[in-house]
Amino acid sequence: MTAPTEGPEAQTEKAAPSSGTSAAERAAPASSRAADFGIDTTARSTGEAIRGYLTNLRGGDLGALPALLGLLALFILFTVLAPDTFPSLLNLANLLQQGAGQTIIAMGLVFVLLTGEIDLAAGTASGLTASVMALHLVSNGNLLGAMGTPVFLLFAAVIVLAIVLAVLLRIWAGAVASAGALLLLLIGFAPNPWLEMLLAVLVGVVIGCLTGFLVAKVGMPSFVVTLALFIAWQGVILQLIGDGGTLGLRDPVINAVANGNLSTLGSWILFVVAAGGYAAVMLNRQVSRRRLGLVAQPTGLVLIKTGAVVVLAAVATYLLTVNRSPGQLVISGVPYVVPIVLVLLVAGTYVLDRTRFGRHVYAVGGNREAARRAGIDVVRIRAAVFVISTAFAAIGAIIYSSKVGSVSPSAGGGNTLLFAVGGAVIGGTSLFGGRGRLSNAVIGGAVLATVNNGLGLLGQPASVVFLVNGIVLLLAAGVDVLSRRRSAVATR
Repeated sequence: MTAPTEGPEAQTEKAAPSSGTSAAERAAPASSRAADFGIDTTARSTGEAIRGYLTNLRGGDLGALPALLGLLALFILFTVLAPDTFPSLLNLANLLQQGAGQTIIAMGLVFVLLTGEIDLAAGTASGLTASVMALHLVSNGNLLGAMGTPVFLLFAAVIVLAIVLAVLLRIWAGAVASAGALLLLLIGFAPNPWLEMLLAVLVGVVIGCLTGFLVAKVGMPSFVVTLALFIAWQGVILQLIGDGGTLGLRDPVINAVANGNLSTLGSWILFVVAAGGYAAVMLNRQVSRRRLGLVAQPTGLVLIKTGAVVVLAAVATYLLTVNRSPGQLVISGVPYVVPIVLVLLVAGTYVLDRTRFGRHVYAVGGNREAARRAGIDVVRIRAAVFVISTAFAAIGAIIYSSKVGSVSPSAGGGNTLLFAVGGAVIGGTSLFGGRGRLSNAVIGGAVLATVNNGLGLLGQPASVVFLVNGIVLLLAAGVDVLSRRRSAVATR
């Protein structure tokens, strides 16, 4: 992560070093304020910057490097073991669609993990949001009739409670979103895929307000609260769907979310927007920081990194626009889940890297007491991350429900949460708070999706899949502990 003083706020922060914002930055650990080559000054050459980066690696600042190396090793391994199936374009596109839902849930969990908390209820919370969406769809918009009057009134009362709690916590976006959920619930609307998906996300915000209040305001341990809610939301799902029942999602728009693809033209437009936007941001940041005399990466490295990303994106886009169907049916184009993940990644990264809220999240995770003394509203920050987490979980639920085409009583349970937390941790987000990026969840999610996909193609039983996933997660947690220990020794 680049230094938080970059951008238009830098002059203000320099002029007021004793303000709450700059104090919050000082409370955050150094590893959360600089990553990759971000600690290098403009006076260094590219060679000096690389040597400095290697020094950081030896000091324990590994970032997402272990996960990237592991992902590369897995791709090579499964390509050798299953050369006819794993590297095929059809399988690689399917790999993106299979892992998108859990990856998005992992992205939301990064916000919670950065503050040193845990959200064990994210899985069943996502299942609950999917259940509400599917129930509204199959009941032709009549949730009152589908739920029954007592359950419907209780559901509305919980939403009202969430609005009140969000106001008390001063999470205004959460209050507005919860009010939107109440409005959609009470006025009713005919089945509409866009409104169904909006309702699911708004219900996710409602759940986040309740969780955040119990953890941040009441002071209950997040492990206990979210474990209890994990069980409670599973019971609500059973109440809405019924034991053994299944709610089908036969709407073409919802089904296309995880199974559809952009056109060839749309795929290249996405490439131009995404790759061009990335290049523009990187180069503009480099020019701005050098002009202001701030810490900046060596220009040569910026150009190399930017060029590598653009080339890889171009190759991936080309491959995905090739017909990957072995039959007469033409299947081509970038899957819809790719732009969805990219939008969430860009928006979430901007919030964490470029806003006061993001710096406060890192500060709270780095040292909660120091953040409180710096003037940060720790309660509000700790509650807000749960709201963000469950909103992301709802989006992930929409995608994985679209992929399977239905919602069952086990939605969000079982492996969903385990793989989501695993994705965030494997990618490099610390379980101890204060260190990590949203891109870590994407990388970690790709690792787990590759493991599950590759082992499935090799015909391995579920026991082997679980065993390998557990070992990968254990290794990631071990790397996190060892890197923190090395960092602590290096700073002494």
